[in-house]
Parts: sequence; C-alpha cells; structure tokens
Amino acid sequence: MPVFVDVDTGVDDALALVYLLASDDAALIGIGCSAGNVGVDQVCRNTLGLMQLCGAAHVPVSHGAATPLHVPLRTAEDLHGTMGVGYAALPAPQRTITGYDAAEAWVHAAHAHRGTLVGVVLGPLTNLALAVRREPTLPDLFRRLVVMTVRNTGVDPHAADEVFAAWGRSRDLVICDQGLTEGAVIDPALVRRLAGQAGSRTRLIEFIDDALRFRFEVNLGRGIGYLAYLHDPLAAAVALDPALAGNPAAFVERFVTRVGAFARSHS
Repeated sequence: MPVFVDVDTGVDDALALVYLLASDDAALIGIGCSAGNVGVDQVCRNTLGLMQLCGAAHVPVSHGAATPLHVPLRTAEDLHGTMGVGYAALPAPQRTITGYDAAEAWVHAAHAHRGTLVGVVLGPLTNLALAVRREPTLPDLFRRLVVMTVRNTGVDPHAADEVFAAWGRSRDLVICDQGLTEGAVIDPALVRRLAGQAGSRTRLIEFIDDALRFRFEVNLGRGIGYLAYLHDPLAAAVALDPALAGNPAAFVERFVTRVGAFARSHS
C-alpha cells in the first residue's frame, strides 16, 4: 500500500522509517520533514542520510515547517541527542530534498493515490495542517491516517486541532497515544536478537545499536530502565495493520524479525 510519512527524525522516527522500508506491504512514496525533535534542517539531513544508508535514496524527501503555527518550537535534544539520532552517525546524503515543500508533498501524494493512501504523522502535525489549508478536501482522499500523539500534539497544538477538526469523527483516523505505544518496549536483549537476524554487524545494525543505546541511557537516567519505547515504529506498524494496536508485544516480535531481515539484505 502507498504510504506517506511526516517525521521529525529522531531516534524512533528513524526506526519507524526502517520498519516501513522492511515491510513488503508498504510502498514508501514520500517523506515530509518538520521541526520537532530537532530543527527541520537537521531532520532533513537525518532523513536523507537514513534513506541512503537503507538503499532507498529514491524516496522523495521534502522540507517542511521550521516552526509550529502559533507557538515557539520546543525541541528534544535531551531525548534524541544533538543531531537527533543519539550516538549514531549517518552518511552524508548524496541526494537533496525535493523542490516543493512538505505540505505540497502531502497534497500531491493524496491526489496521486486517491482512496489508497495511508498517511502517517510521526512528528508535529504542522505540515499536514498547512496541506489541509491548501486542499480542504484532503481528508476525503485518504484510505487511513495514523497519528502518533505522544509529544507531537503538544509541540504544535494548533496544528493538531486543525487536522483533527478536518478529519472529524467519521474519517478513518487512528490515534496512537502514550498508553498504547509504551506497550512496545525494546531492550538490549532484543537488539542482540535483531542483530542476530541480520547475521553480521552491518552499518544499519550499527546505526540502530548506537541510536538506541542513547535512548537506553536517557531512560535509565529518568528512572524508567535501560530500555526504550518504540513509539513511532508502532504507529507505523499500525498504519499497515491496525490490529497491532491491540497487541504491542506482537509488534515488537515483528519489528525484530522484519528489521533484522532487512539489515541482512542491506549489508
């Protein structure tokens, strides 16, 4: 199915993108970038670099909103690291962003895949709100919209209000909130299993390990434990299979299997 994703890449955004690329039932047709976890320029660099690392440099990446609609931007380097991907490093991207912004990318994707597009918002909803302003009938064009709300609605509450009002109660809108996504937990043992699936320490495995190690340490310091929540990857998985919203543990198993196999094929 065609999937368009809006991100503020971030550690868990990056893992969600890898999961989508690893999923045979998803065709990642475009990515919009928004300021959130880090500034939007860094989000674009992270996303382009990740696509290159994953052999998916053909996926269009569009620059989006640098600030929320009406409030100051609050980034989260304390949770994601200065560059947004923890201790990990990404290759310098060889391709550049598209010549159109993320709001236009949303509109184009919805028209190009009318009735079949699955939209996934893993960052603030600013880009999608701007897209709806340009194309008020946009919600009618989607098959499904999945929004990961944990921090994102607070970063740009006005954009969230506009998007939720546009979709309304009758639309196919799926909300993944903190109560759901904190059921999807990854720890070092699962990372080792994932690496075992890959068969060797590929560059992608190194990226995942280094990115998650930062989150493990952050959460240990916050008294949560040496673990991380797969907030964004679970939302991406629910976009493909809504039944996973009722079984986060099953998703974690699927994440380990799919991403491990993908890393093996992209060694």
